[in-house]
Amino acid sequence: MIERVAVLGAGGLGAVYASIIHQAGITTKLIASGQRRERLQQQGFYINDVHCELPVLDAVNPDTDFIADLVIVATKYHHLAEALPDLAGFVGKHTIFISLLNGLTSEDIIAQMYGHENVLLAIAMNLDARREGNRIYHARQPLLIFGEAANRELSASVIAVQELLTRAGISYQTPEDMQRMMWWKFMVNVGMNQSSAVTGATYGRYKNEPELRWLKEALMREVIAVAQAEQVDLCDDDATSFYKTLDIIAEDGKTSMLQDIEAGRKTEIEMFAPVVIDLGEKHSIPTPVNRTMLSIICTLEHSTGN
Repeated sequence: MIERVAVLGAGGLGAVYASIIHQAGITTKLIASGQRRERLQQQGFYINDVHCELPVLDAVNPDTDFIADLVIVATKYHHLAEALPDLAGFVGKHTIFISLLNGLTSEDIIAQMYGHENVLLAIAMNLDARREGNRIYHARQPLLIFGEAANRELSASVIAVQELLTRAGISYQTPEDMQRMMWWKFMVNVGMNQSSAVTGATYGRYKNEPELRWLKEALMREVIAVAQAEQVDLCDDDATSFYKTLDIIAEDGKTSMLQDIEAGRKTEIEMFAPVVIDLGEKHSIPTPVNRTMLSIICTLEHSTGN
């Protein structure tokens, strides 16, 4: 039974998950170091204008009495490698890891440091978090899709996390083929995040603008091509499957990458186009649309000093 939860990264996703689990009466602590730890201790954060203060453990001088049963990783991708050592003092032999990061590679990066046996696959869905400094706003509740790569029989780790999410009131799904779900979400992010970042498009615009839909689907179809070469069960119809989800998302909502561009922050482009490009080269599959996105988004970042 999971009784102690550590959260690394208190941005939009991490803060919302941490606050929900904490409010359910489950011991939940943030892990941070340096100025970020001081800021979290002094200011906390706000969820829909409600102030939240959670204990912030010092990664440099860890409290050896606190060993997490579950670690939720929610940093920005470009901070992941440097932030993971902060967890070392709070991880035990049976600590379970879940990453809320987009993309396909964060789980492997975590596993390289802390072992593969307790790292579950996960994708965060539904949550429409918007961050303004230490204030996070959202209208929809999170859905966590997670599990082992295959879940015909549930592992003890999966069952433990399911029980925790039930206690916290967080919706979840554990699909039989989690690997396909990881690739499906990756495909969606490659299409939606990147195309919105260069066009400034809100979710609602994808319903009515054919040229914007073409750009998104072209990015996704390059993912489908490399996924099939990797023996992953994605097909051409998957490129249009996300439109059903758009019907329940606020039309003025914005992807995380567009929010980063507008705020002058570093984006997580490394998780998207470069991965598609590398897989394309591996399988001799052209990926010109993702190459174009990479060039444009990197240029936008450089213009803001990132």
